[in-house]
Amino acid sequence: MRLMSNEVLVHCYFKAMDLKLEAEFINLLRDEIQNRKINLDYYSNGEAQVS
Repeated sequence: MRLMSNEVLVHCYFKAMDLKLEAEFINLLRDEIQNRKINLDYYSNGEAQVS
């Protein structure tokens, strides 16, 4: 996952949530987000563009 940019990681996380993918996969993404200390509020409030 180190090759994945923060923006792509967050996009994948929100897309996985929307598609209701397996909890294990969502937890893997969330763990990586936490490891990178990414603030999801920044992305979910529409302040940042996630394509």
